[in-house]
Amino acid sequence: MAIEIEHKFLLANSEWRKNIVRSVKYRQGYLSSLATSSIRIRISDKHAWLNIKSATIGTHRHEYEYEIPLLDANEIIDTLCRKPIIEKTRHFVIHDGNTWEIDEFDGDNQGLIVAEIELADIGTVFSKPAWLGEEVTHDLRYYNNNLAINPFINWSKN
Repeated sequence: MAIEIEHKFLLANSEWRKNIVRSVKYRQGYLSSLATSSIRIRISDKHAWLNIKSATIGTHRHEYEYEIPLLDANEIIDTLCRKPIIEKTRHFVIHDGNTWEIDEFDGDNQGLIVAEIELADIGTVFSKPAWLGEEVTHDLRYYNNNLAINPFINWSKN
């Protein structure tokens, strides 16, 4: 069984930008978002994956990921996935031996930036950089499958 252990945070400032080691553009679409799970297609560069995650709220949940042909992934996103598509640039930042993934969203989620850290074990202690803001791990709005349903652009309208 595959388990993802992750914490999500907002950013307090832009100091993290000084420490970016690489960035990757992602395009992803959701085929299904149920009370129990979500199924998505994700494309980056010349690779694509089918991803299935449990809908558990919190720091850990089941996750399964399988590489699929890029042409198939583009066709699935363009024809079968609900809109809007999630578009983002993921910046990788190293702090105190940990890799932080900072997602800077485009499209209907432009203006939203979320930092994530994935851990090997539940309860692993990690240092929080000074540029880190409020933890939003337990706030459903910040999960990508929910951003595809209720994008950031609509939040002030709710």
